[in-house]
Amino acid sequence: MPAPQKDGPRANRDIRGVRDVQLIDQDGQNKGVVPFFDALAMAEEIGLDLVEIAPNSVPPVCKFLDYGRFRFNEQKKQNEARKRQKTVEVKEIKLRPGIDKHDYDVKMKAVHRFFEEGDKVKVTLRFRGREMAHQDIGLRLLERVKVETAEIAKVESEPMLEGRQMIMILAPR
Repeated sequence: MPAPQKDGPRANRDIRGVRDVQLIDQDGQNKGVVPFFDALAMAEEIGLDLVEIAPNSVPPVCKFLDYGRFRFNEQKKQNEARKRQKTVEVKEIKLRPGIDKHDYDVKMKAVHRFFEEGDKVKVTLRFRGREMAHQDIGLRLLERVKVETAEIAKVESEPMLEGRQMIMILAPR
């Protein structure tokens, strides 16, 4: 039965099937190609681990490291990267064909704020009753939104009619 696969680089006796390794010491100096067992003995002699840094090169590159500290630092880097990562949300702005100028301006301020935060915006235009007969008014309104946000956003999906509402998705540039 094969040994279970560990995550992360192999170290010490976990490095198998290798006769020679390209060795780098703890100071970052290249020691050249060294037989694997000699490199392992040197690592044990100085009290460090032999860690496989580049397993796909021929011969594989190994370095003298404190494996516990190395794993800790790698974990720390991953956690920092995860903290800095931002998930893009889709915010929705709902409009009506007969929207008043001031209401429209308030909605556009919200749209600009969403783009500054790096979120996508889904503009939904809902038609009620006889408004369905005047879809051109709604289309003109969405075109106006598109023109006003042209320098800070790009259209991800053009205005399209789905049932009684017209939808357009904008993404920040």
